[in-house]
Amino acid sequence: MLKGLLEICCGSFEDVKTAWQNGADRVELNSALYLGGLTPSTANLICAKEQCSIPIVTMVRPRGGGFCYSQDEYETMLLDARILLEHGADGIAFGFLTEDHAIHRNRTQEMIDLIHSAGKEAVFHRAFDCVAQQERAVEALILLGADRILTSGGAPDVWSGRTQLQKLQSQYGKEITFLTGSGVNAQNVKALMEYTRIEQVHTSCRSWQPDVTASLQDVDFSYDISQKNAYEAVDAGKVREMQAAMPIL
Repeated sequence: MLKGLLEICCGSFEDVKTAWQNGADRVELNSALYLGGLTPSTANLICAKEQCSIPIVTMVRPRGGGFCYSQDEYETMLLDARILLEHGADGIAFGFLTEDHAIHRNRTQEMIDLIHSAGKEAVFHRAFDCVAQQERAVEALILLGADRILTSGGAPDVWSGRTQLQKLQSQYGKEITFLTGSGVNAQNVKALMEYTRIEQVHTSCRSWQPDVTASLQDVDFSYDISQKNAYEAVDAGKVREMQAAMPIL
């Protein structure tokens, strides 16, 4: 019996350092988390790898919105992945869909092959929650060689999607790893993991930090109207609380 694995969603090197120092098992490094997470800078990855002894999966996503990319965007994503892998990324999180809400098999295969050529993990992110047929999508990702799928079960949050998560784990859990995310917290993680039998969770553990320079007079760069002069960052106390709540499975 092992304790469940806690992955923290990070938006910077500083976030990675906080997560690592407070008990995270793995992190996913992004930028622009308010857009759902975009490709991080190489500098953030380099600093994190130099100072933190924790596996770091890096997002490769060039813009917010959906997951059906132009050829130029796709080629940029492949180059980003190569650069991040060369600088120590332990895995790449990505997602390619077609306009009919299915896995884009050719692009997914090329990305997985690139990641595996570096000996790292290929993670299909929550683009999976926008596919029309999840079972068919899982089967495609298994055939293509993906290592892990990040999902809420196609629901707005993991608790709402727990029945589907349980079904996916029961049906495919021996062939591919599921990582459940969206709305995981210290209050629901034990019940969620025991119900679904999924052994890995992904959560942000974030809180608002002050920065008074976000606005002055009629100019305001705050990105949440309810949180003026603030930005989100990983909260050390919340990471510790999450790790303490992780169950033995």
